[in-house]
Amino acid sequence: MRTVMKWIGQWHRTFVFERRARVLAEMLAARIPAGASVLDVGCGDGTIGRQIADARPDLRIEGVEVMARPECRIPCREFDGTTLPFPDATYDVCLFVDVLHHTTDPVPLLGEARRVARDRVLIKDHLNESVLDDLTLRFMDWVGNKPHGVRLTYNYQSRAQWIEHFRVSGLTETSWTSAVPLYPAPMSLVFGRRMHFIGALAAKSADRSSPAPSGAPTLSA
Repeated sequence: MRTVMKWIGQWHRTFVFERRARVLAEMLAARIPAGASVLDVGCGDGTIGRQIADARPDLRIEGVEVMARPECRIPCREFDGTTLPFPDATYDVCLFVDVLHHTTDPVPLLGEARRVARDRVLIKDHLNESVLDDLTLRFMDWVGNKPHGVRLTYNYQSRAQWIEHFRVSGLTETSWTSAVPLYPAPMSLVFGRRMHFIGALAAKSADRSSPAPSGAPTLSA
C-alpha cells in the first residue's frame, strides 16, 4: 500500500501539482493589491506562496499551518487550525488555497480572516452542485492529499452555501470566477467542469463599529 501511495503522489506532482501551482499563483497574484502583506492560511509547503512572491516582489507573504513543515518555502508558523495567532488587522490580505473544505465548518476561519485582514480575503476552493461533483472532488482530494497525510473531511460547498458563509462571516464578495484552468484537455472535461473558483471578498476589519460575526473566535489586539 505504501508503494501505491508513493506512486500516486509522484503521478499527482508530475501531471497536476506543478500546473495547478503555476495557474493559481498567476491568478491570485493578479488579485492582490500593490505592496500588500499576505497571510497564506494553510500554506502547506509554501509552493504557491513562493511563486506569488517571485512574481510579485512588492508583496510580503507569510504562512500558517497546522503542522508547519521545516522545508516550507515561505516564513511559516504553526496554529491550531481555528484561531489565527495575530492581532486585528495585521495583514492586508488573508489567502485560503483549497483549505476551507478541509474544515468541518468554514465560518470560524472566515471570521478570523475577516478580523486579521485589513483589505480583503482571497479564496480558492471547490463548488459542489451535484452527486457527480461530490464524487469527483472526493477522488481528486484523496489523490492529491492522502499521500501527504492531510486530514480529509470532504466538506465541499455549493455556490449558495458559500454565499451564506460569506454573509455570516461579514465578508462582501467583490469578484468571483469559476473559470480556473487547472487541467489541460481532455482532463479538464472530467476534473474541471467549473468545480473550482477564486473569490475575492472585502474584509471589514477596519470598521470597528461592525459586530464580529456570530460564532467566530476573536483575539484581543
